Amino acid sequence: MDVYASEMPDSTLPPPSLREAQAALTRRRIVDAAERLFLSDGYVGSSIAAVATGAGVSIQTIYNSVGNKAALLSAVLDLAASGPAAPTPVPEFMAERVGRAGTAAEVVAVLAEWFVEVNARTSGVWVVIRQAAAVDVEVAAVQRRRDEQRLTNYRRAAAELRKRGALGELSDAQAAAVIWTTGHPEAYRTLTDLGWTPEDYHDLVHTTLTGALRAG
Repeated sequence: MDVYASEMPDSTLPPPSLREAQAALTRRRIVDAAERLFLSDGYVGSSIAAVATGAGVSIQTIYNSVGNKAALLSAVLDLAASGPAAPTPVPEFMAERVGRAGTAAEVVAVLAEWFVEVNARTSGVWVVIRQAAAVDVEVAAVQRRRDEQRLTNYRRAAAELRKRGALGELSDAQAAAVIWTTGHPEAYRTLTDLGWTPEDYHDLVHTTLTGALRAG
């Protein structure tokens, strides 16, 4: 879900061709270069030309491989969320993690661990997105779309919790909103800026979700 792939590649898929592998490597170089620039110079202070120089590609290659500047920032968030070793999109591998949980308490444990993991990796990128959204309507649209996607994914988690006897009188939509709010990147960033450790945040998320979602 900016939650939810197997941590191993799907062996039923054919291996990528040389051209596809080269294209993936080029895209990764571009996104890595964009991440470095966005985090060091901010969104406004980073240009497509500077990303091209950092990645060792042409400007047109960036547009062909990833897209415009807002698309670059979105791709940076995807990479940060999935981590360097994840071969599949976050919603897929989180669906598998949640699916393997036998009880509602185990689902909550998966969510609490995930929120620490993903927010630690993406916190800096979300700061860039929040700042950029104030001056770029395309980034503002990316931010809204990501909020909507997370809420949709958390409804899936809510449905899994209901299957395991949790939620009580809460609707799936209400439960999704509780998960969305508790695991929000801004909540993590603010609390850690105020001196909370990742362990403190994990315990807060675990305790809050267990009580609010009747998952104890």
